Amino acid sequence: MAAYGLYTQMQSNRRRSVVLLVGLFFLVYLLVFAGALGAEVVLKGDLPLEFLLRGAWYNFKIAWPYATVGAVIWILIAYRFHQAMIDSMTGGHDVTRAEEPKLYNLLENLCISRGITMPKLKVIDDVALNAFATGMNEKQYSITVTTGLQRALNDAEMESVLGHELTHIRNGDVRMLVIALVIAGVVSFFGELLFRVIFNSGGSSSGGSSSGGGSKKGGGGAGFAILIAIALILLAWLLAVVIRFALSRQREYLADAGSVELTKNPDAMISALRKIENRGELPRANSAVMEMCIDNPRTDITDIFATHPSIERRVETLVKMAGGHDPGPLAIAQSDDEADPAETPAEGPWSGKSDDGSEGEPATPPAQPQNAPVELGRAPKQDGPWGRRAPFGFQKRRS
Repeated sequence: MAAYGLYTQMQSNRRRSVVLLVGLFFLVYLLVFAGALGAEVVLKGDLPLEFLLRGAWYNFKIAWPYATVGAVIWILIAYRFHQAMIDSMTGGHDVTRAEEPKLYNLLENLCISRGITMPKLKVIDDVALNAFATGMNEKQYSITVTTGLQRALNDAEMESVLGHELTHIRNGDVRMLVIALVIAGVVSFFGELLFRVIFNSGGSSSGGSSSGGGSKKGGGGAGFAILIAIALILLAWLLAVVIRFALSRQREYLADAGSVELTKNPDAMISALRKIENRGELPRANSAVMEMCIDNPRTDITDIFATHPSIERRVETLVKMAGGHDPGPLAIAQSDDEADPAETPAEGPWSGKSDDGSEGEPATPPAQPQNAPVELGRAPKQDGPWGRRAPFGFQKRRS
């Protein structure tokens, strides 16, 4: 019954994704009409609002096919080159079985267990703890992980993360998210362009006639038309943002559940999420790429515009629905090359400073005379890294 509910939800999400993407095309047309209305004001001046709206509608009917073709071309460009653009932005690169045998084998075993085509495996050299999947079809699908994630997670946790991203591919989330981001990019681009045109023009225009014929100056509709155009642009931009977040936010729960279904290990998924929590910020990635990641650390004041549910909520869901155990927030052990400089002693033999205070080899303690007496109750004076052993007669007897 659980599997039936899971797959039913997958199909429902796919249908909703199609509806949302159709809605995004509607937003493109909304921007076209706003642009046509702004152009009427710029070209024909302060005519009555009725004439300006009529002229904008007439121009919209002429322009909407071209807008559709432009949006489709934009999508086709993204379809072909989106992976190269993401790799260029994040620094991701392909790895083979010889380069990453453990990681490659974990992903391959998951794919074999469900008869899934093996996606490409990519790695980003970054200390951040994150992973994401991209692609529009089986030939393009890829899963990217950071080197920081590899170091922080054990095999079971890494397998859960790979299962999470593989579920995004299985569900069609990756394809839909890429398309939604591309169309949302169109909305943002043309929205900003229209804003610049409207504000730079200042609503001024040269003389001209309305589409209904005749010259009717002083109609007083230009100001209202500009306000309507700006309102439509803001509405299109806001709805595009909301739709983008709706596409990614609910899918994370399904991807977590899909990972548990693949690995049969809810505890590994939970502990992986706890380690990743608030450690996934990729400095070179923009907001669109971060929305694809397993975790998108939020800086918003509220959860309203969060692209992902909080780790706390995702863990609570796994505990409730999959029977996992929550260890709470987990600390990550730092490797030697990531040690905090503040933890290095400021003085002493391990400070890395010479006797005069300059950087260099650790200061060497002064050598003690060969027959120097050893004081009872104190550590022996150093004559090397561990000090000079006390004479036989003063060695402490082991009990």
